[in-house]
Parts: sequence; C-alpha cells; structure tokens
Amino acid sequence: MPKSSKKKKEKAVDFSKAKLKLGKGKQLPSNAVDTSFKARSIVLPTQSIAIEKDATLPTTRRKQSFDDLVSLMKHYNANTRKDAILSFRELFELHPDIVESSMTVLLGACVRLIGDEDAGVRKTLLLFLSWLLPLVSKEDLIPHVPLLILFTTSAQTHIYPEIRIDAVRFLDLFLEIVPESVVDGWTQGNSGHGKRVLEGYLGILSAGTKYGDTEGELKATSTASVVLSSQSKLIILKSLSAFLTHAVSQQLRLSNHATSNLDPAAVPLPTWFLAPSFRSTRPFIAYQRLFRPESVDRQPQLDAEHPRDDFICMPNFATDPLATAWSLNDLSDLSLAQTESLTHPNSNTSSLIHLARTLYSTLLASYLDCAPIVFSPSANPPEAELNLLTVTARIMKTLYGSILQDRFSLSHAEEETLCDELSTLLGYMTGYFPFRPARREIKVEHAFQDLNIIYCELTALLVLVSFRRPSGDMSRKARFPTSRSNAFFSHVKYEGKLTLQAGLVRTYVTSLLQGEDHSGAQISRPLIPTMYTALLPTIWALLNQPKESHTRSQGEAPIDTVLSAMLDQAIKTTSKSAVKALTVEFIARILLLETESDYCGHFDVRNTGEQEKFREWILHLPKTLWEIGPHNLATSEIVIKSLLRLLQRGSIMIKHEEIIGLQTRLTPFFMITHPVRGRLPGPFTKIPTSSLLIRRLAVDLVVTILSVSTRSEGEERENLMIAVGSAVSGTPEEGYWQQLVTATGLS
Repeated sequence: MPKSSKKKKEKAVDFSKAKLKLGKGKQLPSNAVDTSFKARSIVLPTQSIAIEKDATLPTTRRKQSFDDLVSLMKHYNANTRKDAILSFRELFELHPDIVESSMTVLLGACVRLIGDEDAGVRKTLLLFLSWLLPLVSKEDLIPHVPLLILFTTSAQTHIYPEIRIDAVRFLDLFLEIVPESVVDGWTQGNSGHGKRVLEGYLGILSAGTKYGDTEGELKATSTASVVLSSQSKLIILKSLSAFLTHAVSQQLRLSNHATSNLDPAAVPLPTWFLAPSFRSTRPFIAYQRLFRPESVDRQPQLDAEHPRDDFICMPNFATDPLATAWSLNDLSDLSLAQTESLTHPNSNTSSLIHLARTLYSTLLASYLDCAPIVFSPSANPPEAELNLLTVTARIMKTLYGSILQDRFSLSHAEEETLCDELSTLLGYMTGYFPFRPARREIKVEHAFQDLNIIYCELTALLVLVSFRRPSGDMSRKARFPTSRSNAFFSHVKYEGKLTLQAGLVRTYVTSLLQGEDHSGAQISRPLIPTMYTALLPTIWALLNQPKESHTRSQGEAPIDTVLSAMLDQAIKTTSKSAVKALTVEFIARILLLETESDYCGHFDVRNTGEQEKFREWILHLPKTLWEIGPHNLATSEIVIKSLLRLLQRGSIMIKHEEIIGLQTRLTPFFMITHPVRGRLPGPFTKIPTSSLLIRRLAVDLVVTILSVSTRSEGEERENLMIAVGSAVSGTPEEGYWQQLVTATGLS
C-alpha cells in the first residue's frame, strides 16, 4: 500500500499547478534564459558644447553643413534622405560659391539615390539635379557624366518597373544638358556609354534580342507584351526619340561647320535630297558650297592669284554657256574630308539598319494600338495616345530618314528591305491621311499637322529612292514569286500604292503652301523654319518626278501647281519672317541646277511653264534686301549671294529686262531720292562697318550687274553708279569700289 500511494503522488506532481502567493512573482523555470539588456548613451567629443564650431563654415538655416548633409544621404529613413536633398539646394542657394568645389562628393552621393526604392526620393533628386546641373559649366560637368550614366543604366535594369521609368526621366535630363556624352559610343564596336543606354531602352520595351547581336534572326516583340501604361510607353519612346535624334544629328547635318559663324538658332537648309540628281559626289559637294556662309572677320581682297568665288563676273563669263565648268581654283578648294564622308560608307548606317529592324515590330504595334483611338471621327484623342503616336512617327522618321538619305552605304537588298518596312508602315497611315482632329483644339491641331508633315517626309523618302532604282527593280516581296505574272502584279501594286500616296501628299503640300489647312482649324498654322525645311524633300520629290509618273487621280493637284504654290509662298513671305532666307536659298538652288553640267535630275526649269513667276521672284529680291536693311545680316547675305550666283552662272531667268529691273530696284538700297528731302542714304549705309563681307558682297553684286548690262541702259545704269558711289564715300569700301570700277572698265 505505501508503495502504491507514493507512485500516485509522483504522478500527480506532473499535473499539479503551483499556487501563487500574494506579492510573490512567478518563479522562473530552471532552464530560463536571461534576455534583458541595458543601454548606455555615448557622448562624442564633437557634441560637447565646450568646443566652438567654425562660424565661417557654410550651413543651412538648420545649421547643417555640407558634410552633415552628405552623411544624411545614406540615412535609412526615406524622409530624412529627401530632406537632405532639399537642404542641399538651400545650402547652394545661400552659398553658390561652393557648388563647383562640391561637385565630386555631391554627385557621388546623389548617384546612389537614382535607383532608390522610395518614389519620393527619386522625384526630389530629379528636381534637384534639374536645378543644379544647368548651373554647372559643361566643362566641369563632363568628367562626372560617366558616373551618372553608370548608375542610371543600372537603374534601367532594376527589378521594379517604376525605378526603370524614373531612370528614363534622368536620361531625359542628361540628354538635355550633355547629349554628346550620353550618346557617345552608341554604335557597335565603339567605346562609350551610348550602347548601354540604348540596350536599356530596348530592355524596357522588351524589343527582342539584346542589341548588338547581329547573328541570327531578330525576334523583336511589341510593347504590348510588357505591362506598361500608355503614359509609361510615352515616356520611354519620347526619350528614345531624343536619344536617336542626338545620335544621328552629325550624320543629318553634313554642313554643320558652315553655319558656325552665324546665329546658332538659324536652321540650315538641307540639300541631301539633291545628291541623287548628280552623277558624282564632287560636283554635289561644290554645289553645296555655293551658299556657304563666310566669316564676318574675313577681309575680302582683290587678289589676282587667289580670286574669290564671290567676286564679280565679266560680261563674257556671264553670257558664255560654257562658263558653268569649274576652274582649278574651285576644284582645289574642295574639302577632302567631306568627300570621303560622302563616298565611303558611314559606320553608323549598319547600326541604324539593325536598330530599325529591331524596333520595326515595336513601332508597328505601337501605331496599331493608338491609331483607332487617335483618329476617331467622333472625339478628340486622349493626350497620352496622341503624343505616343506622334513620338512613334518621329522615331520612324529619324531611323528610316537617316538611313535612306545615304545612298552610298546601302546594299540593294538592304534598301529593298527597309523600303518594304517603311511602305508597310505608311500603308497603315494612308487610310487616315490627311489627319484631321474631330474637334477644333489648338494643341491637337498642331500635333496632327506634325503627323501630316512626317507622313509627307516618309513618302518623299520612298519616292526619292524609287528614282534611283533601275526600272526593272521589284520589291522584296516579288523577288521569289511563284510565277512571272505574280511578280509583275506585285510590282505594279507596289508602284500604284506609292503613286497614290505621292498624289495625296502633293495635294496636301500644295494647300499648305497656299495657306489652306486640312485640319479644320479656323486659322492655319504659319510655316516655321523647321516645318519648311521638313517639307523641302517632299517638294523636291514632287518636282523631280519623271513625266511618265505624272498621272493623277481625281482631286489631286498637278505637278505645276506645287511649283506655282511654292513660288507664290516665297514671294508673299515677309522679309522679317524666319522662313524668308530658306525660301530664297532653296529657289536659287533649284534655278542653279540647270547650270550644273553634272546635274541629271528630271526637273528642268525651262519646261515648267512658270518662267514669269521665277522672274517675278528674282525682281522682288532687291525689295527684300531694302526691307531687311541692317537687321538680319544672315538673310541679307543669302539674298545677295543668290543674285550674285545667278548672274555669275548666266541663268536663263535673267535677261535684258531683269537686268534693267535689278538696276532700278537696287538703287534705293544705296541711296533714296525723296521728292521733298532730296537724296537720302539707303539701308546699305546702316550696315555696320564691322560686317565688311556683307558690304563688299553688295558692291560685288552691283559691279556684276553693271558688267553684264549694256551702256545703252543709260539712266538706270548711271543712277545705280551714282547711288553706290555716294553710299561708299568716306567708308573703307570706297577704295574697293574704285578699284573694281577701274578693273572692269566701268568708269
């Protein structure tokens, strides 16, 4: 019995519950682990109030120094990091003298926040850099660009899509400030960050294989395969468009060095579309240099051993039909560097071709996604879709335009492939052209007009390429036909579609030059320089079409109407318009084509039926020169050189009546005869004496006109000589004028 009760007690111990006594805590088990800890404050010597701080150290209003803010940029709290960025701006606004000396440390701390996971920090950093970077000179900023691009391209491949989109926003900022450094090395095989940036763009768009993989088939995909909103697509494609524009800018501006002496805001006249109309490269380069701007510091001299091409011409030179040949001096003045750049393939072309084929499906899908919404006849499109479609069209223009402009760097197969892709893209756009908004809204109307002009440019590219193709060429789709009839049908279908597109473009361009507007706007948008230069390839493609392709459909404008509208627009454009110089140079260039022995284009000014309008345009130039006066010397130089070149080369548009008209109309430019006040100085005397070239060009023009005129034209001739002699009296040009008069026997 005792043994049994003992066992029961032992068993009961396992299930017994200890009673707690009042005021006693719970007893800890024997295997308890002590997890208590004690904290002690650490006092640094620098925190002592006994030590005096440097009062001259630049600080913010919260007494934070530059070093304090740099340390806060690494803080674990996002709000603290954001406050540190804002405090940097406050510090630099209070102490702008420390900006340049702090750039290395500052940018080293900022770049780590480009890929910060907090959206507020990234936004604050973008605003801060947008304010700071323009304040720093480009020379001081360029050494830091590699670090900025390195962290930005790293953020382009971040796992979070929001960070990738914000990285593109940072690239937009860098493209705006230092575009050359961002796009440097974008082609294959070149050192630089541009290729990494481009790969980042394509990675966000999921544009197929890694850029640079030239082996194998391209597997480009649509942006629809990536979960991106229309606004996100717009940000990426807009930035990509800016990147490509800067990347090919040097290739598109062959004569950029020629405009370095003029207003940087001036838009140069493109001439690339005229190159296929010349038999070889050298004559085209010489033709390009006809209106090359001269340095205002250059001192013109009458040197028999080294004559200037702007010098006067003798009567037999102006009237001799063989005078169009180039002299040895002209040929020796050609730039070999420019010759090589046009005769040898461009290294950028192969990269552009590969990029165009990579982005083809992406651009096509982007257009097809937005077109039904943008071109809806019932309502104006949403802003995001409209801008997305416009940016897509601009990328098409940049890629295919820069490739097809260079006829020397493309093989026949590459040209056919690119033309087929561009023709497909234009085929989807043709059904909506000309693009019109459903309701009148200025912002939408301007966007639609930009789309119309881009469509015209792309169509002109195909037309210009078709001119230089042999007559037996067919499209790529017809190279492997099942039968001869199928090949012929495919070729005829391709040519018929291109003819239809050219007819639609002809009608639109004619109405645009005439001041009409297809967008439905109450007031048509005036032509600006960039818009006019964008239309020039289209105008030339329409003017240079062969006679057998002049068939037109009902409602299409004839070829002569385009030329007539262009001349009317050039005459009606006011002298103060920014487009005036472009209109003068372009018309002068197409008039000078018939004086080029190597010109082989279809356009012939003698068979246009617009000779009277051409002569009217020539006679209105002295009035333009008088109205401009000393206010726009660049335009004055273009006007004077246009008349001088036409006279030097004996243009068929300048005959006896035009010579008399020019003499009469140029006299007021030098001296005005007022019925009451008598003789007054003309605008020539107001041209600054520092602009010696412009003043002597005007004197050269007068002597050239007097040289080709006859002495029987007594009154007009005498009045012009008196006016010039009075205008140059007492000026540095007086001796120059007397020397020319004596040398040419005009005295």
